[in-house]
Amino acid sequence: MFPYSDADVHHGTFPYVNVVLIGLCALVFLYQLSLGGVGFLGGGGGIEARIFFLTWGFIPEELIRGEPYTTFTTGAITRSIETPVPTWVTIFSSMFMHGGFMHFAGNMMFLWVFGDNIEDRLGHVKYLFFYLFTGVVATLAHFAIDPSSETPLVGASGAISGVLGAYLVLYPFNRVKALVVLYIITVIEVRAVILLGLWFGWQLFQGLISLGLSSQVNVAFFAHIGGFAAGSLIMAALKMASGEPLKPVNPRRAYED
Repeated sequence: MFPYSDADVHHGTFPYVNVVLIGLCALVFLYQLSLGGVGFLGGGGGIEARIFFLTWGFIPEELIRGEPYTTFTTGAITRSIETPVPTWVTIFSSMFMHGGFMHFAGNMMFLWVFGDNIEDRLGHVKYLFFYLFTGVVATLAHFAIDPSSETPLVGASGAISGVLGAYLVLYPFNRVKALVVLYIITVIEVRAVILLGLWFGWQLFQGLISLGLSSQVNVAFFAHIGGFAAGSLIMAALKMASGEPLKPVNPRRAYED
């Protein structure tokens, strides 16, 4: 399912931060394309694109060693790699890179639909810190599962998963329109709790069956799981701290006196 709009939320502010985040991801993606591809995922990408992945993507094994790779070899070609920042910085830079068009487009669609609501609720600055923090937690969750991996982790999925977790806590009964692509493309409208619940359940299922198969899996499921858990827990804590009931009112069960 690919969500493309939601209802029942009225914004009081324009989502500047969300738009900038999408814009930055788009600019980086275009730059990746200019290098001759997008990198490693799916076996695509030229040499320059692969070096870009190794330079700015998050590689768990590098964090263990405390230093980045210095060479890249493919066939008879060996190229040097110069990483101008400490290894830990790639935790952040990797959030703005993507491994393919569908990876990029899917992430940006989810961020567009759900991110503006969280920014409106938290405010611009808090939303930015929330987004980056859940992205860091997501990356570290991936690292904890496979700390010896030499495959670059890229994508905004972990941070966006944090946004989805927060949305589920705040607006579980909101209606979301989504495209369902099977043999034909159809449009459905479901409550957020159903769509996001199915999404998280799928991530959890795929993550569990991928344990021990990390070298054969191109999706960082535990980054999604970690980001979603962080986002939902943070938002639940913020709601309780403000004295707001943790459980939202289902509009179908709300009646006026």
